[in-house]
Amino acid sequence: MLRLMCVICICLVTFPALCEPTSKYQVGTITDVKPHQPGSASSTDVVSYDVSVKVGDTIYLTLFTPPSGTNAVKYAAGREMLVLVGKKTITFSDMLGRPIEVPIVGQKSAVEGKQSK
Repeated sequence: MLRLMCVICICLVTFPALCEPTSKYQVGTITDVKPHQPGSASSTDVVSYDVSVKVGDTIYLTLFTPPSGTNAVKYAAGREMLVLVGKKTITFSDMLGRPIEVPIVGQKSAVEGKQSK
């Protein structure tokens, strides 16, 4: 009887962990990196980049502002990484494993350009 109670308790404790939704990271490929052209009214010294990331059949245009003193993103075209696509943001991890969230500026289908040759 004691064993049965232990098994039931273990099942009840692990059940909530199995029911939690898992975040679905996907492989994304950086397809293009361009310096962001700010509006004429803003004159800041902060450098931002328009980064296009292909995830599945969709290309997302994001606005990435690197930490000060770094510009490695300029040379990141072709790099693959794991990304989590949200409704308005894309999350990825930097080289140290810290999550970075960038806003999605636009998106388009990646299949459109491949249809006619």
